Amino acid sequence: MSVTPPPGWYSDPSYPLVERWWDGTAWTDHRRQPEVPRQPLMQTPPAEGSGSGRARTVALVTAAAVLVAAIVTGAVLLRHDGGGEAAAQTTSAAPSPTGTEEPPPSPSGPSPSAGDPSVVVDELNGITFPVLDGWVKPQYAADHDMVLSTPRTYDCPGDPGLCRHGRVDSRTATATDETSPKALAEGDIADAADSAYGHDLLGSRPFRGITSHELVKSASVAVAGRAGYLVRWKVKTGVGPGGYVESLVFPSSVGSQSPVIVRFALDAGADGPPLSDMDRITAGIRPVGRKDAGGGVGSSIGPSR
Repeated sequence: MSVTPPPGWYSDPSYPLVERWWDGTAWTDHRRQPEVPRQPLMQTPPAEGSGSGRARTVALVTAAAVLVAAIVTGAVLLRHDGGGEAAAQTTSAAPSPTGTEEPPPSPSGPSPSAGDPSVVVDELNGITFPVLDGWVKPQYAADHDMVLSTPRTYDCPGDPGLCRHGRVDSRTATATDETSPKALAEGDIADAADSAYGHDLLGSRPFRGITSHELVKSASVAVAGRAGYLVRWKVKTGVGPGGYVESLVFPSSVGSQSPVIVRFALDAGADGPPLSDMDRITAGIRPVGRKDAGGGVGSSIGPSR
């Protein structure tokens, strides 16, 4: 019986020179360069699609029970032995259920930025976002793509629900072979507008849909030292003040450098955040662990794919 490793970065079984994110049940499309050289693993996560969720759960529980039993037994013997060499040998780790002595690989340690309250860390894409005044790290959000939001909610003016005056989402473009930031931003902006002001995750229309839009801005931009592109719309909605939506695309600085898509949605009107926050957040995006690789419109543009 094999033990399923916990979520984390592991050597990519299809390309061992990079690390790939294992979410605890399956491989994702997120990759990065290894932080430190890794030895070949005696036990690796299963290939994509192998095994059932129930089997993985049973295996993990069994492994935990074996490990706890070994620790308890060792502690009892050590107490009676008086701490001699034999006791130290007794408390050594028990073999894993697979018969090997090496435990499952553990994920890489947290980024130095992980505990910094002034930034939000997006580990999968290898970037951090600045937490500006009037913005917070989202908690208990149903949408896992959200990295920043305004602190308070309000009753949506259309279909029942709770809305926010501003939000920022981060995702990886994995369902396409397109790598051009310009093409990806231009292709994503309509979906970004619909998800913010057209239909929510449940299919409701919190603003009774989008009635029209106008292009406000489209430009090349340097983000975290990479060459990116943004497209910004102003949208009018069936009810409510409407808002501003932006799709920002740039190559990731980790792994396979898959394009990162950052979506902004800010309500128009007095209650919405200042429109300049889009540019300020963009300029403050950094590679994880670095503070000197910023960007913004007009900045020097780093390497692109």
